[in-house]
Amino acid sequence: MPQAHPAVEPWLVALDVDGTILHEDETIDERVADAVMAARARGHEVTLATGRSWATTEPVLERLGLRPEYVVCANGAITMRRDDTAAEGYTHAYVETFDPTAVLERIRTHLPSGRFMVEVPDGFRFYTEGMSDWNLDNAQQVTFEELLDRRATRVVVISPDHELEEFLQLVDDMGLHQVSYSIGWTAWLDIAPDGVSKATALERVRGWLDVPLHRVIAVGDGRNDIEMFTWAGAAGRSVAMGQAPDEVRAAADEVTADIHHAGLAAVLDTLP
Repeated sequence: MPQAHPAVEPWLVALDVDGTILHEDETIDERVADAVMAARARGHEVTLATGRSWATTEPVLERLGLRPEYVVCANGAITMRRDDTAAEGYTHAYVETFDPTAVLERIRTHLPSGRFMVEVPDGFRFYTEGMSDWNLDNAQQVTFEELLDRRATRVVVISPDHELEEFLQLVDDMGLHQVSYSIGWTAWLDIAPDGVSKATALERVRGWLDVPLHRVIAVGDGRNDIEMFTWAGAAGRSVAMGQAPDEVRAAADEVTADIHHAGLAAVLDTLP
């Protein structure tokens, strides 16, 4: 492996996973993998900031050969810290939870045919019937009532009966409060504790690592990356993937090529 460049001032490089690093079929372009490792070899702190649980994030780190000091999961509700004494090599550094009962009940009145999943702090997930398109390892099917009154780090809601634009309007009509939420590519809603986002977790990580704000860069493609772009773009760099929705591209300071043209690699290659 090339030696780190001692003269390079390290940047905190926060990368979304799905649609930024990983294609839909879970493959990673060789050019992207090489660019990630080259940035790391130059001395930059390359980490992941994802809506994924730790259980589904850790294999991505393995595939990339990354061992960052901190990793942001569950849209900012969970931050993992590298710990060589731990069985998996990481421990929980910070966890934020909420009681999802009220928001689940409110959503269900608007989406009686909705499908629901609740993730708890240890990464285990409880889901209702119909969540067949999701990775359901480390998970258990339950009734809707059994989702309630648990401390959650994340809630996912899917509506198979709605097109995206119709779903966006429905979510707007719900008037959700005391939770942070983002909407995926299809009709799915990702809910985090109030005031929690990738940005809040990354700001904490930045402080722990003592990296100045003008040396942060965030790259992503989803609506759950918008707060991260605002955070990074305040003094550093925010970059949207080329295939991102219009409002996501508008929130970033830069737009790179889409994932099918290794847009992330082009961005990483611009770092010192």
